[in-house]
Amino acid sequence: MLFPAYRPRRLRKNEGIRTLTRETRLSVEELVYPLFVVPGEKVKEEIPSMPGIFRYSVDEAVNEVKEIKDLGIQAILIFGIPERKDEYGSEAYDENGIVQRALRRIREKVEDVVLITDVCMCEYTSHGHCGIIEKGNVHNDKTLKYLGKIALSHAKAGADIVAPSDMMDGRVGFIREMLDKNGFENIAIMSYSAKYASAFYGPFREAAYSTPQFGDRRGYQMDPSNIREALREIAMDIEEGADIVMVKPALSYLDVIRAVREEFDHPVAAYNVSGEYSMVKAAGKLGWIDESQVAMEILTSIKRAGADIIITYFAKEIAKTLNSYQR
Repeated sequence: MLFPAYRPRRLRKNEGIRTLTRETRLSVEELVYPLFVVPGEKVKEEIPSMPGIFRYSVDEAVNEVKEIKDLGIQAILIFGIPERKDEYGSEAYDENGIVQRALRRIREKVEDVVLITDVCMCEYTSHGHCGIIEKGNVHNDKTLKYLGKIALSHAKAGADIVAPSDMMDGRVGFIREMLDKNGFENIAIMSYSAKYASAFYGPFREAAYSTPQFGDRRGYQMDPSNIREALREIAMDIEEGADIVMVKPALSYLDVIRAVREEFDHPVAAYNVSGEYSMVKAAGKLGWIDESQVAMEILTSIKRAGADIIITYFAKEIAKTLNSYQR
């Protein structure tokens, strides 16, 4: 097809034609909204490095979930900040822990919302690492038992999906076995399968008070340079029983999302993480960009790369934009 017989601009000349021929479409139903839950009552505190994102007490979290549901968002991902931390992250699997209380209350008050829980220990341990420390290192196999206990406690409290984010080897299989033998074979696992040791997590660590007290997480999270390793990680998780696989972060790892989409048939989630959100917010505040349009462009690129599910702090804003298009 050569000019002048073919003129690509014919399909760009007005908004109606551009919309009609659009190849990639975002929908509200694909978005998952992360939610930070804290002890107390009537707590709604904004996170300084994440404008527009708050920590909520359970009562306020219920109100937030109702608003999210009214926007058409189908799912939330719950992170808990405990009252106290210890070496073993014991509040993470306490039946009266913050996530467990939030699950029960939201399940009671809000219908038809998918409740996903982050299964990890970093927010709950005094040392800030994602597992049990032995001789200065996170001990992989000893951590599995605790991750299984956390996942099981979430299932008992009402979670629909548990999402292990720790990056311990073998944790998906261990959690699957733990859930199945306790009668929760219908609880799905969304595994953080390719979770990179990224610099984009900084604002989240402030939000969840989860900065490691020594060292870093490169001994268990993935090297940002690797993509073939990501495919091996995902293949292992699928073999162990993962129902959904995830790439995290998203924006700098679009090539990984694409490779995963082409290699596997499983649903693919991508986490548009805190640093990606905060950069847009900061530039928007300075007037350097139109943050709404940039956010839409970023999420479209994640969808175009192959993600079926997008976890994003922009979910509410994008839902409002998408809903306005439909009016």
